[in-house]
Amino acid sequence: MVNIDDFVKRLEVILDYYGLNASAFADKIGVQRSSMSHLLSGRNKPSLDFVLKILDVFPDVDLYWILNGKGSFPKKEDEIKENRTDASSEIEKANPPIPLAGNFDTADLFSGFNPDEEVGEEKRNLFETKNSNVSPMEGEIEKIVFFYKNGTFKVYIP
Repeated sequence: MVNIDDFVKRLEVILDYYGLNASAFADKIGVQRSSMSHLLSGRNKPSLDFVLKILDVFPDVDLYWILNGKGSFPKKEDEIKENRTDASSEIEKANPPIPLAGNFDTADLFSGFNPDEEVGEEKRNLFETKNSNVSPMEGEIEKIVFFYKNGTFKVYIP
């Protein structure tokens, strides 16, 4: 269990190290200033999201150090590089790219498509529906997923 008083002390060490006040630190990691204030006063406990934002913006902060005081701050440069390499290789091992079934030519997906070609009425309506822009009256976009050739993806939620 994380001791909130010790966590706040370590957070203050980070603030002093970077020469930031609580407001500037909150802005830098992307949290509300009030949540930072509540955390420093002991009113609230740090959330996982809060800790992860710190680690994302300040890579020389060690997870175990900020949570329970074990480890060092700031991390040594070789530890930072080692952790980044380990994390990326673990992700690759856990989520290897999935090969596509079938024989797909990725160079040009629409090479066999001719829009001037005679198409039955039912197929034409289906084609026009798929290609038409979705208006706000028809539905709301829930999320957009971008798939990359290296097997990774990003989700955008408007």
